Amino acid sequence: MRRNSKKNEADAEKSEELNALLRRISAATALDLEACEFSVRDAVMALGARFLERPLNKVGRGRQAAPIRCRRCGQPMASVGVKYKTLCTILGPARFGRSLFVCERCRTQRFPADEALGIEHTHFSPGAQRMMAKAASRSTFADAAEDLALYANLRVTPKTIERSAEAVGREIEAWMKLQDVAWLREACALDTPPSEPANVPHIMYIEYDGTGIPIRRAELAGRKGKQPDGSALTREVKLGCVFTQTTFDSEGHPIRDPNSTSYVGAIESSAAFGKRLYAEALRRGLQTRTKIVLITDGAHYNKSIAEMHFHNAVHIIDLYHAFQHVHELAKLLVSEKLRETIDAQWINLLDEGRIEDLIKNATEHLPRTGPTREEGIAKINYFRTNAESMRYDSFRAQGFFVGSGVIEAGCKTVIGARLKASGMFWSEVGANAIIALRCCVYSRRFEQFWEDRANKTH
Repeated sequence: MRRNSKKNEADAEKSEELNALLRRISAATALDLEACEFSVRDAVMALGARFLERPLNKVGRGRQAAPIRCRRCGQPMASVGVKYKTLCTILGPARFGRSLFVCERCRTQRFPADEALGIEHTHFSPGAQRMMAKAASRSTFADAAEDLALYANLRVTPKTIERSAEAVGREIEAWMKLQDVAWLREACALDTPPSEPANVPHIMYIEYDGTGIPIRRAELAGRKGKQPDGSALTREVKLGCVFTQTTFDSEGHPIRDPNSTSYVGAIESSAAFGKRLYAEALRRGLQTRTKIVLITDGAHYNKSIAEMHFHNAVHIIDLYHAFQHVHELAKLLVSEKLRETIDAQWINLLDEGRIEDLIKNATEHLPRTGPTREEGIAKINYFRTNAESMRYDSFRAQGFFVGSGVIEAGCKTVIGARLKASGMFWSEVGANAIIALRCCVYSRRFEQFWEDRANKTH
């Protein structure tokens, strides 16, 4: 009774504080509107936090409907009383008392209320965790701390936001991996692909590329890189995207379907990334599409992924990467006087998909002997090897995109804008957590993650 009396007194005090503030504002002869806005907001939120304590303290206390068992040894656990902690909510601090259960055999402890509310091993409410994760996905941890203090009166340090956001990112990564496993298992179980449902986008595109991000020196020891001494300053993030295309513009150029792009990415091996990308394509309806188009820069690991997971797709080498190879070939084999003219001719041949004519023309410019000849043959063989992925005239006639602009933009926005700012150095674990978080946000799956997370705790 005494404890309830104290709570009621505290609630009344907070309510009176708000009323007093409102009276002072009403009586003021000159109004500082901004100051009033923030003062009233903070007072209302503080009052809300006090009222939130009432339902909070009803959770996880008293007799439980089912026995609480130890997660380690399976034995029944006994309550040893109520333990309190101050929970940081989006309304403000709320004092929370919940029953502590202890296993008599192995002394493992459990707070069933924490588990039910999704606040196990943290002093932050799900709402506060969500705000910190979303803010940290958008900007630096320091900027996120400033923004949250201004926008929500949630006052936490940049380090606290970093820890919380990375924890959420690891949860998102685990959540996505569970879904990946389910999609891969379902695909393996199907004897025949499902029939195509009505009203689905006609063409699915899959693009992927890599971009380096700065990593802490301690994690780069012994790793080969592009520095003059052979050392590395970065690790490659592999990023993939899936999107669809249904319509064309007035000139017949393909138009990407709005809000159809989803992303996956991580610092990981090409084999692991290939499975990740394949699972995402399955989630997006890979087995129901009439046409699958793969656009890459032609790197070796890109081909391996294509052959392993997307062998039935139309594989297109990004036109602008192919242009770059032409420029390099012309610079190697053609004199400066003729280079501009020859380069333009070869670009036209490539753009029209006339790869055999390009190869023949370039071969005629090879010197008879020497290292330049050997280098030139190697560069010409790039076009010979990838000829069927460079039939750009045919691809355009089928209404396909021929450039990998979507994934290149993704490397800049999804990865670069957040993880490559000046002065940043990441751990691999921390980087992968933020990559998972940003891919989830940019794929419009963030709300689904939180919904699934909440359902799991109930």
